[in-house]
Amino acid sequence: MKFNDALWGALLTVFGAALLLHARGFPTIPGQRVGPGLFPSVIAVGLAVCGVILVVRGLRQRASASAGTAWFDLPEWARSPRHVIAFAVLVAVNLLYLLAVDRLGFVVTGFVYLAALMWVLRVPVARIVPIALVLTLAIHFCFYKLLRVPLPWGVLQSVAW
Repeated sequence: MKFNDALWGALLTVFGAALLLHARGFPTIPGQRVGPGLFPSVIAVGLAVCGVILVVRGLRQRASASAGTAWFDLPEWARSPRHVIAFAVLVAVNLLYLLAVDRLGFVVTGFVYLAALMWVLRVPVARIVPIALVLTLAIHFCFYKLLRVPLPWGVLQSVAW
């Protein structure tokens, strides 16, 4: 999706202003002229300046372009129902992971995640289950055993290694 630079610039300017307001509330260090809010404030001002430049550039491009120039253009894939469904499944499995991984556990959530993505990518159904299972267990082993990242067990708590 192609957005006009003016839209991105406005968003960047608002983000920079919000960051600057937040950084101004950082506590000062007694006896120091420079506090913890200096660096975030400099970044915020830089973001806001870049945002204003993008707004000006986007408005100039829109004014110089032919009449009827859109603020944003949909890409070709957005007109394909199959691709829109694939995008929706991608968003849905990420939300599922965020909301359910603690209750269901990494193994169950990871398996559903990978299986749904492979289904939407039209992997043959006979391959989805074994591939998703092996990949989920391999990822779990790498993170849990090798990297010592405490992944949630969820419903499989009673069979935890």
